[in-house]
Parts: sequence; structure tokens; C-alpha cells
Amino acid sequence: MKRGWVKRLLSLHGVLFLVFVYAPIVMVVVLSFNSNPINMMIWSGFTFDWYWSILGYPTQLNEQTLYVESTDQLLGAVKNSLIVAVSTTTISTILGTMTALALYRYRFRAQRFYQGLLYMPMVMPDIVLGIALLVFFVGFGVALGVMSIIIGHCTFLISYVFVVVSARLAGMDDTLEQASADLGANEWVTFRRITLPQILPGVIGGALLAFIISMDDLVITYFIAGVDSTTLPVFIYGMLRRGVKPEINAIATLMLTLSFIIATLGLYLRRRH
Repeated sequence: MKRGWVKRLLSLHGVLFLVFVYAPIVMVVVLSFNSNPINMMIWSGFTFDWYWSILGYPTQLNEQTLYVESTDQLLGAVKNSLIVAVSTTTISTILGTMTALALYRYRFRAQRFYQGLLYMPMVMPDIVLGIALLVFFVGFGVALGVMSIIIGHCTFLISYVFVVVSARLAGMDDTLEQASADLGANEWVTFRRITLPQILPGVIGGALLAFIISMDDLVITYFIAGVDSTTLPVFIYGMLRRGVKPEINAIATLMLTLSFIIATLGLYLRRRH
């Protein structure tokens, strides 16, 4: 009987934990379809108007109260986020994969210390890294803008790609590369036809992870973004400072959907054998 009570308490704890974590997210999604333009906590009916209004289409609701001050500003923030995310993902994936391959194949002094340095950006608080990057850019006279955001994101996203690709390399069969070398293939052919296909799920998974983290980053981007380089998370944060508005729920739901799709695809590719 005692073990039964313990099992029930653990089950209840698990359910309460899931409710605590996911209930706010579910509320955001549900309220994004609420047609009440005044008090979003009072359900007035189902509507897609908030999704149409953030794209600039006229609706019955936003004729009464237009919450997104400028659709052009919103689309500009989305454009900046995509430019930063694509650029950062490309650079981080290349450098992170190269670093993982180098540490996997070669042994040198202070290798573990170097690996520890690669993990530091992942465990360092975002606000500390953001302040450090701001001081660095200002100290060296680097103009704050899209380029500074790309550089800042690469400083910690390379570590994420490195970890994912290293995990894939740890399970790779080295005998295939040895057989390729024995059969006369050079290093480039071996990498292209043997090594890369084996680590490709890890590379793609790391790239997708870097993309979604770059798209969602707020704290670091807030410190190193310029006046004309507002990203989507910074834009949403600016809207929240003037109150929680229905269209914010619609934007958050779209970002959540995109993040969920990319994260699911990344986890699938990472675990694929």
C-alpha cells in the first residue's frame, strides 16, 4: 500500500509539472483566436482576424482598434530575424562541424581545456554574454546592427553545433574510413562519401537547432542590436512594454509553431540511425 501511495504521488507530481509548464503556452495559443479586442481574458468568440491583421489585411476587428502600429515594422523585424538566423546557422554549422571533426581526429595539449572553453558559451548566463559582447563591440568601434547580431549569435551557436556533431561522431564506425583509405581513396573522397553521410543527420540537427535558437534569442540580441536592426523577439518585447495585446498572442503562436516544427525535425534527424 505504501508503494502504491508513492506511485500515485509521483504520478500527480508529473501531471502538475506538465500543467505548470504547458498551461501558459496553451493559454497563449487559445487566446490568439479570441475575438475580444478589449479584454483578451474574456472569451467573445473564435476568429482568425488577429492573424490577418499582423499581415496588414483589413479585418472587422482591427478597424476598431489597430494594435500593430506598423505592419512594415513587423515584416522588417521578421526579415532581419531570417537574415540573422540563416547567416548564423550557415557560419555556425560550418565552424562547429570543423571543430568537432578536428577534436575527434587529433590529440594535442590542453585539448580538454579547449573543449571546456567550447562549453562555456552554453552555460554562461545570456545577460552576461550580452553585456560582454556589447562592451567588446563598443570598445573596438564596431557599429551595432545586423552584422553585430550575427557575430554575437555565432559566439554561442558554434558550441551547440559542436555538441550535436560530436555526439554523432562518437557513434561513427571508424572502420569504414580505414577501409576507404585501404582501397585507395584520398582524404577528400573519404570525407565526401564515407564521413559526411554518417554525420549528416547530426550536422542537419545542429543546424536546425542553431536556426531556432537564433530566431528566438532576445536577451543577447537586445544588447547588440542597432536602431534599424530590430529582430522579431525584440519587436515583440517592445510591444509587450505597452501591454499584452491580442496580436502578440498570434505572433507568439506562429513563432511557437515554427519552433516546434524545426525542433521536432532536428531531434528526428539527430536520433536517426
